Amino acid sequence: MITADHLLLLSIVLFSIGVLGVLTRRNAIIIFMSIELMLNAANLNFVAFSRFGKVPELTGQTFATFIICVAAGEVAIGLAIIIALFRNKETVQVDELNLLRW
Repeated sequence: MITADHLLLLSIVLFSIGVLGVLTRRNAIIIFMSIELMLNAANLNFVAFSRFGKVPELTGQTFATFIICVAAGEVAIGLAIIIALFRNKETVQVDELNLLRW
């Protein structure tokens, strides 16, 4: 039987992998994938608390659906920015981008 503790532990692991990916990687695409992983961990928390909570409501699923919609917009805009940067600088390495420097 899967309990709320199992889901929360899985969410902690997913969020930790996402944070590790954001902090250690220099590729912009992998950073965006790590951010998506952290958002999915938050979605898992919302759904787990909604499912195993004292009051059965759909607020967790509603928040998760909203986060999925926001993540879809983030992916569309983020990938457009990455493509524009790649066309200008021919790299997706974050440490090599210096467009805002004087």
